[in-house]
Amino acid sequence: MPTAIGNTYLTLVDWVKRQRPGGGIDEIIEALAESNPIIKDAAVVEGNLPTGHRTTVRSGLPSVAWRLLNYGVQPSKSTTKQVDDACGILEGYSRVDVDLAKLNGNEAAFRASEDDAFIESMNQTVASSIFYADSAVDPEKFLGLESRYDDSTAANATNIINGGGTGADNTSMWLITWGPKTCHLIFPKGSKAGITNKDLGEQTVEDAQTPAGLYQAYVTHFQWKLGLTLRDWRYVVRIANIDVSELSDDADTGTDLIRKAIKAYYKRPTAALGNLGRTYWYVNKTLAEYLHSQSLNKTNVNLSLGEVDGRPVTKLCGVPVRVCDALDIDEATVAGI
Repeated sequence: MPTAIGNTYLTLVDWVKRQRPGGGIDEIIEALAESNPIIKDAAVVEGNLPTGHRTTVRSGLPSVAWRLLNYGVQPSKSTTKQVDDACGILEGYSRVDVDLAKLNGNEAAFRASEDDAFIESMNQTVASSIFYADSAVDPEKFLGLESRYDDSTAANATNIINGGGTGADNTSMWLITWGPKTCHLIFPKGSKAGITNKDLGEQTVEDAQTPAGLYQAYVTHFQWKLGLTLRDWRYVVRIANIDVSELSDDADTGTDLIRKAIKAYYKRPTAALGNLGRTYWYVNKTLAEYLHSQSLNKTNVNLSLGEVDGRPVTKLCGVPVRVCDALDIDEATVAGI
């Protein structure tokens, strides 16, 4: 039976649909979702800080004891810690020569065709940043998932599984449960979710000559404020060090990716989130092709072909497999796992 994607929590699509009627951004967000499903899948929450979001995490439980009659027990308390996640600001400016735009007799359509390129560029940048952005290296960015799951000595190291690769052509497979209590995108408090675009109209701009020449251009400003919050690291699992050169249609002779995926599946807590979370596998096209081939093996009961939103999709342990081109095949080896 086909699986429908519900509306159990707000995504970027939901937020944008609540913006003012008549705006062109609605269609742009839908186009992003089609080309990069991770943006559509991810839950999005308005941050509680002007620059991001502060999460309070329980770090310790109170102690309890069995009591004898006429004897008391010591009082105790739980402990918590707070984690701040910052947002980044992704921007771009489109400039179209006024006379060039008028050549085909439809200025609006010509400008839109150029603006689409900026939207696609922002789409690809955000998808890549969700995995690979590192604010410790590039402070203007937010902190992505790889930087949170690359340390074999960290508390969440149990959710980093070794794929066995040691070469220079490694990739990762991610199991992510999106939701307001697990992992979600954020945008700054009081701002707007998703891409905002502002038509700045006709302006006098400079060209690239020295000295610069002037000409009239239509200018559009694009901006996307967003970040990533990992509220509960137990609901994200990374299978790292997957050597692409060792992949095979037969898991018995190649990388035993299915067995590692099963291990990742059971790393997550057993507590049910109800309608507050949705789970997906994320792989690049290379891994997706491998998994699809394995799904044709009648003896492999962990892989199956099903439907999501009326489209055929490979499922692993009942979880849809999403293809995300942003996942690289030249990742550094995670040592010590």
